[in-house]
Amino acid sequence: MKILMYGARPDELPAMNEWAKANDITVDATEEQLDLANVAKADGYDGISVLQLEPLEDPKVYEALAKIGIKNLAVRSTGYESYNLAAAKENGITVTNVPAYSPRSVAEHTLALTMNLLRHVHMIEVNEHHNDFGWAGVEAHEIHNLTVGIIGAGKIGSTVARIFKALGATVIASDPIHRPELEDTLDYVDYDTLLTTADIVTMHTPLTDDMFHFMDAKRFKQMKNDAIFINASRGKVVNTPDLIDALKNGEIASAGLDTVEDEDAYFSHKLPGNKTGNKYIDTLLPMKNVVLTPHIAFYTDMAVKNMVQISLNNTKQIVNGETPFSPVN
Repeated sequence: MKILMYGARPDELPAMNEWAKANDITVDATEEQLDLANVAKADGYDGISVLQLEPLEDPKVYEALAKIGIKNLAVRSTGYESYNLAAAKENGITVTNVPAYSPRSVAEHTLALTMNLLRHVHMIEVNEHHNDFGWAGVEAHEIHNLTVGIIGAGKIGSTVARIFKALGATVIASDPIHRPELEDTLDYVDYDTLLTTADIVTMHTPLTDDMFHFMDAKRFKQMKNDAIFINASRGKVVNTPDLIDALKNGEIASAGLDTVEDEDAYFSHKLPGNKTGNKYIDTLLPMKNVVLTPHIAFYTDMAVKNMVQISLNNTKQIVNGETPFSPVN
């Protein structure tokens, strides 16, 4: 068996090599993203694993994969909205994802963003660069006196809940699925109650039709004026112009963002000049009450290993005619 990894980063190679050795399977890597120009690279391979920075929507790519005998598209991420599932299905290609990869990676980053804003670390740092070492405006709340509201209490959201509960916070959550194992950790409430009650609102949902621009002007107005908003899920669950207005108008206090709408051409790249050209990023970055990270909440050694090896396991299962661990189409 031979597998090709498209879009392979250098940090993924140790996990790739470890898996290849353990399974006695040849796995090769290319840094190139899968597209119509290089789909022929997969010729001679039994399966592929992909990680795309740009959407892979062109039906011709899926047709070309099918013609050379590729029957799988193993995505090395949780999100798969960038792929054309219909075209894959039409060409007999099974798409798989990595539904859970070390939930603590995103949960711990959520905590880091929250504590940065709660203790005004970013604001203080900006002030200090201007020789302002004053205390004005940086008095902080202690987290054990606060209520944390989690929108989406799945694998990641429930891990976030346990971390904040361990720190003494009151934890509430909105999720259509109520998990009995979280009974001692949080209370389930509706969205309106969560938004009006929580001092910290953090999102951990997939990007579905129902969640597109879920956080909009109306919902930001429901939040407390001194509340913190965190998004470590998908950029498009937030209406970004509405978020910017809410921050500027004092409808919420601050925001910690690991993802922003239309980020693909910017995050994970080093860009020239002082501006990115993305109107959302260029507006948010200079704001003292915003902490922005380039979609790195997942980026820990354990998470990278999980993403690579679960993806390769899915590929192996499909090539062997078995049911894969996590099909999405």
